[in-house]
Amino acid sequence: MVDSFLSWRKEFPILQSKTYLISNSLGAMPRGVFDRLREYAETWSSKGVKAWADEWWEMPVRVGDVIAPLIGARKGEVSMQPNITTTEAVILSCFEPKGTRNKIVCEELNFPSVLYLYRNWARQHHCKLQLIKSVDGISIDLDRLLRAIDEKTLLVPISHVLFKSAFIQDARAIIKKAHKVGAKVVLDAYQSVGIIPVDVKRLDVDFLVGGVLKWLCGGPGGAFLYVRPDLARKIKPRLTGWFAHKRPFAFETGEIDYRDDAFRFLSGTPSIPALYAAETGPKIIQEVGVKRIREKSLQQTQLLIALADEAGFTVMSPRESQTRGGTVTLSVPHAYEVSCGLIERDILVDFRKGAGIRVAPHFYNTDDEIQFVMAQIKEILETQAFAGRKRRKSVVT
Repeated sequence: MVDSFLSWRKEFPILQSKTYLISNSLGAMPRGVFDRLREYAETWSSKGVKAWADEWWEMPVRVGDVIAPLIGARKGEVSMQPNITTTEAVILSCFEPKGTRNKIVCEELNFPSVLYLYRNWARQHHCKLQLIKSVDGISIDLDRLLRAIDEKTLLVPISHVLFKSAFIQDARAIIKKAHKVGAKVVLDAYQSVGIIPVDVKRLDVDFLVGGVLKWLCGGPGGAFLYVRPDLARKIKPRLTGWFAHKRPFAFETGEIDYRDDAFRFLSGTPSIPALYAAETGPKIIQEVGVKRIREKSLQQTQLLIALADEAGFTVMSPRESQTRGGTVTLSVPHAYEVSCGLIERDILVDFRKGAGIRVAPHFYNTDDEIQFVMAQIKEILETQAFAGRKRRKSVVT
């Protein structure tokens, strides 16, 4: 199994020069993206505006069809969006509090950009935002979350895998409780799709959002949105645009006549270059197989935990395999400075305040690289003085 995975290493140029252990933030770029972006430039150069009819107009859903098998969706059910914040804003624009149904429930360890959006929306709509606190900084107590979801709840926007700790939440149980009381769930699968199996039909989730940036190796600007088909036909996003209109080129200025497919949730002109870049990585992940990727991920994250225990480092990720995503977060002395030292040595990881150093092997990483990063952390701690060391920016996503 390992040999078959490692045959893919040649398809990711950065692996030839760096120890790349940061796929939870930005997946390594596949070699094929060079060709796809060249194709974009040549299409624009040779076809000009004719490219819209020949290639570009259908791309937000055609690329979504590449994502669909990775989340258990069907063709035509996934649209590509610019980023998660905008995608969740589109979802929010479909709702408004009515009567006593005026509460949003989510975890305090959700990604900050999402919390900024929901907090402002809740304030504007006089809606209560209930954040479920974490006791250990790693996980969210399922029972506390389920108890908070009641008949007053409108939306439950949760992370499938928490970005700091890689704790996997029980999405199925949360969705079941939400549906029982008439609430809708927005499942952020950015840190799960591509590293653990996801099936929107089995989960019966209302909305799933994610992106190709991380484990899918598709680059920036490629978020995606799945809406449960029966729900999609009933809701109308107020954050919308001409791509969502049944007759966009009629340029009608009255009320929008929404399309009945995934285009319904689009807005203005998409970022076409990002869509060209977005396809190659997910196709590779589909070919390799997420179940097989998950098996290797569990083995390598367990190796990381064992090496951390041996070194006396605190592990800020779940130890139980069933609740651990693809990342192991390590709390080590001078964690930020150590992360900078690793990056200076071309060992790419990142640091999160309040958590530590995130190490995220993917299917193309070797066990030797796992051993190497842990040895380098120990060496940096043993040989470098950190007093007065100038801080610099870490990786941002």
